[in-house]
Amino acid sequence: MIERKRVLESLEKYDLSKAKIGVLGSHSALDVCDGAVDEGFQTMVICEKGREEPYTRYFKAERSADGTLVRGIVDKAVVFDKFNEILEPKNQDMIIGENAVFAPHRSLVAYAGIDGVENEFYVPIVGSRNLLRSEERGEDRDYYWILEKMDMPFPKKLENPEDIDFLVMVKLPHKVKRLERGFFTAASYKEYIEKVEALLRNDVITKEDLEKARIEEYIVGPVFNFDFFYSPLTEGAEKLELLGIDWRFETSLDGHVRLPAPQQMTLLESQATPEYTVCGHNSATLRESLLRKVFPLAEKYVEGTKEYYSPGMIGAFTLQTCVDKDLNFWIYDVSPRVGGGTNVHLAVGHPYGNSIWRTIMSTGRRLALEIRRGIEMDAMEKIVT
Repeated sequence: MIERKRVLESLEKYDLSKAKIGVLGSHSALDVCDGAVDEGFQTMVICEKGREEPYTRYFKAERSADGTLVRGIVDKAVVFDKFNEILEPKNQDMIIGENAVFAPHRSLVAYAGIDGVENEFYVPIVGSRNLLRSEERGEDRDYYWILEKMDMPFPKKLENPEDIDFLVMVKLPHKVKRLERGFFTAASYKEYIEKVEALLRNDVITKEDLEKARIEEYIVGPVFNFDFFYSPLTEGAEKLELLGIDWRFETSLDGHVRLPAPQQMTLLESQATPEYTVCGHNSATLRESLLRKVFPLAEKYVEGTKEYYSPGMIGAFTLQTCVDKDLNFWIYDVSPRVGGGTNVHLAVGHPYGNSIWRTIMSTGRRLALEIRRGIEMDAMEKIVT
């Protein structure tokens, strides 16, 4: 892990009166930028050639002579041939020279690499740099490790596929679309073998990835992704905030469930097993009597990060859950940074965040507000890593 001293040395070079918010042009970048301009910041997006047009054209910011935002949300877009060029010292120095503190999301880790983000990226990150690796399933101290340490509910793990005698989810990467999922379900060892053979034939998974796959109980129930924010700067009020809830559209799963069962039975082998590639999100609310079950989960997770990943959770994080028939929540994934579904709330805010702050409050805006407070309180060192 890069020395904290190195990051703080970078922070000392900033003119925080001219601070910008920077983000990689993918994932939740639009939410970050929209929230930033709501709080009066200019924005900077690092793009990859061939994927830059949403940021360089369609959401490009236009400002009047006095700097008032007239249209759009992206003030400056920088296009590299590849995302990982962000790690080059000259490019990091450029970001620092622009006074841009950086908002982390999953694409930053996916495209720059977790080793690069941990050890080479000396631009100040608003959030918990040392928690980003916990998303890498199979690491010694991944998010399952934290959940187990804190005695939190997560789906039961099976060590051996031969023991499958109830519905399970098999979690592994997609062979071709490496940043996506090659997940599949099975309710018996026989079904597991049949699906493995079909997925191998159709180039969806590899034997190498299968050997490292996680097999866990499939929780039958709706999915709720809880978008939280934890503020080290808040005093005299709750540090933990539930901003909103989202859920996913997944291809080709959502196409499958729209087909009548007889039609599903006629699908070709290459179509028969749905894939779980996330392609969009929608907003949700939760029955109020269940909220009392959700907050303790988030509090416990934050407590665990403080104990095992000092200084612990900073800023945005998401607990991804399923709810079973008895209204119990099971955590199947944790995002220790801006979640993947927060774009659904940009410009209109999160339902719960709006009610707390009495204004439009998306995850992106809440992040920007924390930066604003950090600057005003001369406490940026408390929220950057």
